Amino acid sequence: MSIFSTRRGFLKASGMVGAVGLTGAIGCKIPARKHEHVGGLACKPLDTVKVGVIGLGMRGPGAVYRLSAIPGVRVVALSDLFEARVAAPTKWLKEHGFAAPKGYFGGTEEWKKLVEDPEVNLVYVASPWQMHVPMVKYALSCGKHVACEVPMVFTVEDCWDIIDLAEEKRCHCMLLENCCYGETEMLALNLVRNNILGTLVHGEGAYIHDLRGWNFRDGSYEGFWRLKWNALHTGNPYATHGLGPICQYMNVGRGDQMRVLTAMNSGCFGFPEYVDYHKERLAKLADASKGNKYGMTDARALKGPWAQGDMSTAIIKTELGRTIMVQHDTTSPRPYTRINLISGTKGILKDYPLQIALDPEYKAPHLGWCNQAQMKEILAKYSHPLWVQSGELAKRLGGHGGMDFLMDLRLCYCLQNGLPLDINVYESCQWSVLAELTETSSKHDGAPVEVPDFTRGAWHDLKPLGIEAVDETFLNKDAKAGQQMNV
Repeated sequence: MSIFSTRRGFLKASGMVGAVGLTGAIGCKIPARKHEHVGGLACKPLDTVKVGVIGLGMRGPGAVYRLSAIPGVRVVALSDLFEARVAAPTKWLKEHGFAAPKGYFGGTEEWKKLVEDPEVNLVYVASPWQMHVPMVKYALSCGKHVACEVPMVFTVEDCWDIIDLAEEKRCHCMLLENCCYGETEMLALNLVRNNILGTLVHGEGAYIHDLRGWNFRDGSYEGFWRLKWNALHTGNPYATHGLGPICQYMNVGRGDQMRVLTAMNSGCFGFPEYVDYHKERLAKLADASKGNKYGMTDARALKGPWAQGDMSTAIIKTELGRTIMVQHDTTSPRPYTRINLISGTKGILKDYPLQIALDPEYKAPHLGWCNQAQMKEILAKYSHPLWVQSGELAKRLGGHGGMDFLMDLRLCYCLQNGLPLDINVYESCQWSVLAELTETSSKHDGAPVEVPDFTRGAWHDLKPLGIEAVDETFLNKDAKAGQQMNV
């Protein structure tokens, strides 16, 4: 059997096409558009954003607290499998002067009642990965705006279903990619928009974060859902933190478009060694664990084997000829980094630590990294207006140094003012679906894979994201909510 026959079998099940396209890459179907595209969708302004939050484990409670601090926003419903997880943020809301939200808990379908609740006009999904797709689809099918934690979707087929629903219902569907609102990421965006870095050539992003302790700790990822994913899949399931900001710098989906990628994964070394070192503790944990609806026992996830390699590296080429490198590593002791590198013909910015090198007069050789005084000047001139305006408040309210609050602030501001969102449904799908595309490529030793154009050609005309903030009077328009910001 040829390798292309093997690819056909793999891709047939995932909605991709086994035939080799003109690029020599594994091709993909682009189904016909059924409805008008929603790339710049502006909906009727919401007088009050009435949020229903699904999932109150690691991410959901923080969202409840942040959203409650935004003027014109009310958390009206909460849902989780466990009553105690609904009770805790409910108590907090009541103690801080807010009306008690409706609670939906105790069954695997209770979240649907939250989505169906006529009072809810924004569904905020903070559940484990495996539930993101059904929750997003159901919210859209009910005509609700939906915002979903990362990653939103994993397969090409599910992407098309979500896009068709968003286009049919004319509803917003936003990936909650908080890293697009990081202070350095927004500085980089402002530098790019002011042409300080010149013509963009290359970007690098990553999610490199030692999660071994979290993965093997009872209660951190309910039912060890993240370990179970790693046991079944390779590729890069969590590309969006590094990829999203790079795509915004490069206007990918709004003037440029991903064309093809190739990906390779290393072997799995970190998990087996970690398990061997902690074998006595983990053996007791495995014996005490029970299976769940994801079709794998907790003991199996804790003991391995795992399909996910320690390091995943993908290279993407765009229609305009730029390149993007994306990496994923959650099993090594390497210090945390998202890399966040953007390189142009006049300059480069890289993060961890933040460094900038500029060559605005095309001198050769360039003068190297900016010194402390030059960096201070750049930060004073090009810090993003949203951070200048609301950064101190964001840091006080928390959420990854403030980026979570600014993400929620912009989302709710746009909904209340009838503006297009910063991240549309096509970007939400494309950034997330690297999960399947990198797995496909990696399983075939780095074979190139075409990246679907989820905009169906609309990327040529979609307006790039601008340097957006919020109206300076917005944060003061609701006296009661304004008081809560000091909590």
